[in-house]
Amino acid sequence: MKTDSLLIRIGLAFYLLLFFTYLLGPLVLMSITAFNSPSFPQATPWEVLTFEWFRVLYNDARIINGIKNSFIVGFFTVILSVIMGLAGALMLTQIWPKMRATFYTIIIAPILIPGVVLGISTLVFWDRINVMLGLSNDSFLHNGILLTVLGQSTFIASYCMLVFVARLQRYDTGLTEAALDLGATHTQAFRKIQLPFLAPAIGSAAVLAFLASFENYNTTTFTFGKYPTLTIELAQKVRYGINPSISSLAFIIVVLTVFFALAHEVRNRRAQLAIANGAPVGAVSAGFKLPKVFAGNPAAIILALFVTVSISLIAFAQFYDPEPAKAVLLKKKRAEQQKRIDALQKRLKEKRLQKIFKGPDIFGDGSSKVPQPPSKTPFGNVFDPGNLNKVAPGKEKPAAKPASPFGNVFDPGNLNKVAPEEKGKTTKP
Repeated sequence: MKTDSLLIRIGLAFYLLLFFTYLLGPLVLMSITAFNSPSFPQATPWEVLTFEWFRVLYNDARIINGIKNSFIVGFFTVILSVIMGLAGALMLTQIWPKMRATFYTIIIAPILIPGVVLGISTLVFWDRINVMLGLSNDSFLHNGILLTVLGQSTFIASYCMLVFVARLQRYDTGLTEAALDLGATHTQAFRKIQLPFLAPAIGSAAVLAFLASFENYNTTTFTFGKYPTLTIELAQKVRYGINPSISSLAFIIVVLTVFFALAHEVRNRRAQLAIANGAPVGAVSAGFKLPKVFAGNPAAIILALFVTVSISLIAFAQFYDPEPAKAVLLKKKRAEQQKRIDALQKRLKEKRLQKIFKGPDIFGDGSSKVPQPPSKTPFGNVFDPGNLNKVAPGKEKPAAKPASPFGNVFDPGNLNKVAPEEKGKTTKP
């Protein structure tokens, strides 16, 4: 029995290791590239520890402008989405039961629609409204921030509604009815009873809405106009080439996410300890005493270590100078490059010597043979000079010319010859 329990624990630990490696591995590798000196993000081979990419990120006006626009869009999207989601959740809990399923389907539908369709439909719809109202092309209905907020809120409000519905399922409607019986109005009952109960859900929905807005690209790419968000700027940078400053941005986002997650866990652990000790939940938020925070709260210890490491890293970056290490690395690279050049020159010299002693290497494949003309041509070998003294095969030599009727009297050699009948005669002086 103990062996089975041990195997189950080992298997569970191995599964969790694989799960978190798959989930966080890319983020860890990308964070490492933020501290490597090459101009292209790479974790290996490691060259020089540097913090210059954070400075490059700080001086990148486009990225900073994209972050600013993302925060503006996220802020207004949170407000609009939380309001619409809360209204939808309240309506869903109070609507006629037979209509509840239909209403729920309508509210959830934007989640199932692709973001590209939502972006195009938002752009087209508000453009038609702008034309119907007779407004100009630069009116507020063509403002990129407004269109982006409207487009993102159409589906983010559905996420918020699901959060509120889950919270309202645990709400006792008798509390509202008791307040109404005691003379409170519906507004007072909602503000003093139901709204405090929904406060944790409102916070969760706001965080969810902001994160969904901050990382959205499919819908935003059709509506941003003159106000590109961070995701739009990153997509454009990837198209033309990136540097490790993007990795430094990812590292900052990861650090902030871990920090707030640990802070939230510390607060939850404090609430659990307070309830376990019999204290009211409201007493958790009173004061901040270190002994009480760290007592039985490992999340607080991890948070303290995380903050300490972060502050130490920032302090170390203030006086660390990577230039000497870069100079040594550059010298080493140049030496390796010179070795490769020398090796290449040596191989070329050996090839030239082979050409001198072995003949021309015409084809560049080490062969010293001189190319010969093709043995057959469309005209045969009629243009071969040796054919002048050759007789074509199958043909005989031409026969001798027949004798002329006048003999050889026209032969030029006859001028120096003596006729037969004149032989033996002497010429007079």
